[in-house]
Amino acid sequence: MSLARLLSDQQQRIDELVALLSNEQTLLTQGDIDGKALADTAEGKQALLADIERIETLRRNIQKRLGYEDNANGARLAARDAGCQTAWETLLEKSERVARMNELTGQMLSVRMKHNQEMLDYIRRIAEKTLYKPDGRNSAQSGRINASA
Repeated sequence: MSLARLLSDQQQRIDELVALLSNEQTLLTQGDIDGKALADTAEGKQALLADIERIETLRRNIQKRLGYEDNANGARLAARDAGCQTAWETLLEKSERVARMNELTGQMLSVRMKHNQEMLDYIRRIAEKTLYKPDGRNSAQSGRINASA
């Protein structure tokens, strides 16, 4: 498989990943999160990432087999010599965009998880105040009627 073809395949997978990350961010901004849709998105991301890794490993192996160093400079030189330097640069730009989107998604998840934990803590505090005592009375009640008004 040619380097140009591998770079094109990687770009296509990266574009699909951008779409999934965008969808995930949209799901995370909704008030009522669709857990199944979020899980499906995460599953799709994992499959794409595995595919991208497979293609990247193949690209690196070809790069080494052609005598280029196994680093960013070797990749750039291999792309230049194969006449697909623009495709390589485009792939790098798209990869950087995915990294930024993924970081933002992680921050969004952290904020959502913190909010959920705060809500659970609040509900737990309320529930502790309304538990029943062994005598059957609600602990929030004093057991006496306050008749002084």
